[in-house]
Amino acid sequence: MNMHYDCAWGLSVRKKHASILSNTWCLALIGNASAADLPTKKAASIEYVRVCTAYGAGFFYIPGSDTCLRISGRARFDYLYQTSNTRTGTGGDVSGYVGLMRLNFDARTQTDYGALRAFLRLDVASRTGPFLTSASRQREGQAFPALGADAYGRAQMFNNVDKAFIQFGGLTAGRASSFFDFYAHDLEIIGGSHTSDNYSTNLLAYTAQFADGFSMTGAMEDPTFRRSPIYGTGSAVGAFTTSGGFAGFNNAFNPFTPSTFLAPIIVGPGAVAFQDVTQKNRVPDFVGVLRMDRPWGSAQFSAAVHEINGGDASSVVSGVSTATASLGISPQGRAASAYGFAVQGGVKINLPFISPGDVLYLQAAYAQGALSYTGVANYTAPYDALAATPSVGGSFQQYYADAVLNPTTGKYELSTSFSVVGSLLHYWSPAFRSAFFGSYAQIDYNSNGRNALAALGFGFLPTGTSAANTNAFLNSAVLRGTNQIVSGASLIWNPVKDLDIGLEGEYVRTALNNGVTPDLAKNSLRNVSYQDVAQFRFRVQRDF
Repeated sequence: MNMHYDCAWGLSVRKKHASILSNTWCLALIGNASAADLPTKKAASIEYVRVCTAYGAGFFYIPGSDTCLRISGRARFDYLYQTSNTRTGTGGDVSGYVGLMRLNFDARTQTDYGALRAFLRLDVASRTGPFLTSASRQREGQAFPALGADAYGRAQMFNNVDKAFIQFGGLTAGRASSFFDFYAHDLEIIGGSHTSDNYSTNLLAYTAQFADGFSMTGAMEDPTFRRSPIYGTGSAVGAFTTSGGFAGFNNAFNPFTPSTFLAPIIVGPGAVAFQDVTQKNRVPDFVGVLRMDRPWGSAQFSAAVHEINGGDASSVVSGVSTATASLGISPQGRAASAYGFAVQGGVKINLPFISPGDVLYLQAAYAQGALSYTGVANYTAPYDALAATPSVGGSFQQYYADAVLNPTTGKYELSTSFSVVGSLLHYWSPAFRSAFFGSYAQIDYNSNGRNALAALGFGFLPTGTSAANTNAFLNSAVLRGTNQIVSGASLIWNPVKDLDIGLEGEYVRTALNNGVTPDLAKNSLRNVSYQDVAQFRFRVQRDF
């Protein structure tokens, strides 16, 4: 007899004679049996974060997906000191500071076609001091002046989407490091040596992998982050003084209104038009790379093509110079685009037989009309400065332009540059390491453009051939070839994993390729051929 029947019998047949206790027991059993028969709702199971071992340490599965994610980052403090020859304006500031935050997100998914990867990196920094703020970064919209009492130009908030790219098979698309680069200041703190280091640009590339560590890459890259300007003199015409100084010269350079870059073109006897020489986004830079990675190290050969173009001629001025009327030059319109190029070769050699972790980089590059690919302007004026001194209050300015517009031919005269760099990393012990580096770079300008500008009175020598003016022109630093040596060393202490505390010093000598020029820093009657500067940076950095 089952329990349900037994209790029913007890309640119906023996109702009058059943005790209260037995009836209570049956009711309890009936209640329990009815509850067990009712449907129940189970709680949802908890899905815990699982470790992903397919792509190395630190990855975990995003809950509810088959995508592995690694989150990492960095905190950094920098203090910089640089010598200065003046206390005028910001020239009295010899110190600078940086506080930086970095976040990295690396997401990977395995597909039937291979790994699908997305990588994101955000850098946010507060930078102060004349050597650590950057007008070029403000023009690119990656940094903004932090306005405050006596702070304009000396304090800056830096906000950079440094990386945001997708990799799928051999395809790379998004914001990433230029594929042209090889030794990109990998061992340095300051990063002032002469080497191509376009740490973030917009690109589309495909890499084919072959046996024995060989690979080939073809890429189209955003030219915006590779440009140095076309030299423009503006509409002002100046004159050299007998003492070698210059009066009235205006190159129309304003870091916040680059549309004022103007250069003259002769459009007829006694008439000149000023052409807009700000470059336009027309053709991407095309980059090709052949690379080899082996246990002993790596080697790479890179090549790039870079277009140089300008806008239309406007603002025709008649009778600007009596010299133009006698030249009988045919009218010129907008200058045709020119194409610069760059080539680079580098090798990285592992040196474990000296000490584990030791490595040596050697690299050389040559370019025409593509200064950024040789890194010739890295220390003094990266990216887009027409003229600058290696330090505040320097003795003379260096001129960095991809091309000079020749006013008599209407053609771009391309600049030529080359660089060599070597860098050695040595571990004194597992906790102490040093980098030793040195580089040499040189830039030369085609004399045709400079001489034509001088003959017509634009920015060099107006009408007149007095000996004093002729000497002033010959000794002018404007569009003169220069060379620069950057050498330095560091000592970095790694007391615990992922914490670096280090100091780096650099010595820089900048010189004219030939001749002398008036000393702007001390006395314009004194001629110089070189100038020196020293810089030191202390860093504390924690990666995770």
